[in-house]
Amino acid sequence: MSIVITLDVMLAKRKAKSKDLAAAIGITEQNLSLLKQGKVKGVRLETLEAICRYLDCQPGDLLSYQPDDMATARETDSLLKNG
Repeated sequence: MSIVITLDVMLAKRKAKSKDLAAAIGITEQNLSLLKQGKVKGVRLETLEAICRYLDCQPGDLLSYQPDDMATARETDSLLKNG
């Protein structure tokens, strides 16, 4: 996965419970759990906004980009071949 979700880290920093967050932003605990595990294809901006508002954080506090190992390997191979 290229996008890493660190919602659990921010919940711990804010000493907030998943159950309370889910209730506050209007999603099920199951859907919040899937989001925390990175098992979703996307997240609505309004949901991300509600999470940020509740946790008093920025989207970048919850999401980060990490290249896939295969993509990194392909880029390295391409650089080596093309100089």
